Amino acid sequence: MTKISPIVAAMFMCAASLAHGAAPATCKGTLFLTLDTGNMRHAEAIAEILGKHQIKATFFVAQERTLRGDQALDPAWGDYWRARVAEGHAFGSHTWHHGSFRQDGPDGRVAYRLMDGRIVRLDAAEVCTELKAPDARFEALTGRPLDPLWRAPGGRTTPLTLQAARACGYHHVHWSTAGFLGDELPSQTYPNSMLLERALKQVRDGDILMAHLGIWSRKDPFAPMLDPLIAGLKSRGFCFARLPTP
Repeated sequence: MTKISPIVAAMFMCAASLAHGAAPATCKGTLFLTLDTGNMRHAEAIAEILGKHQIKATFFVAQERTLRGDQALDPAWGDYWRARVAEGHAFGSHTWHHGSFRQDGPDGRVAYRLMDGRIVRLDAAEVCTELKAPDARFEALTGRPLDPLWRAPGGRTTPLTLQAARACGYHHVHWSTAGFLGDELPSQTYPNSMLLERALKQVRDGDILMAHLGIWSRKDPFAPMLDPLIAGLKSRGFCFARLPTP
């Protein structure tokens, strides 16, 4: 969860201005809200919050199991994703299987732990396929391809996966230290009030924020806190933008 460097943050700021127009004079800084699929429990509620505050976010999509018993990129979710496209958000790959890249091997393959615990070994071409599969499905559902961005589940990458992803056109995006909103942490230890207060105090200009559209393990969901969080950050003078594409 390493914070992005000032140079990288400056690149994001510059690219965002070029892509979306200069920030309003009232903005004291720009933040990038990113949302990973998760179990989609709060997908609609989060979309309403984004609309209420009139901000754009970047969604990282994977074929994850949802609370409804289907998967996040199944045709049944087509209306949801088409609505988000119409609203002007950005979208990146979160891999197809939402596995964990573990370790590069001497054979040029990376160990990839699937959600069911199985470990498979992927070469560079197979890593690329893992990133392109959500892209193809998303375009089939919405008519729009993903942006050339990706995020590894858990933020865990290896040299091979980064190299393979770049070779097939995807640039990895992590999150800032203060931008880790903590919605996957146990609510007994990290209650919403604590996470909200921490984010409001620590987030700085150029930070990339990360949350999910639903988390299986957290008993008291953090998603409703996005409303006061966005309101509080805007009151500090921050504006929100989509992640710029390279």
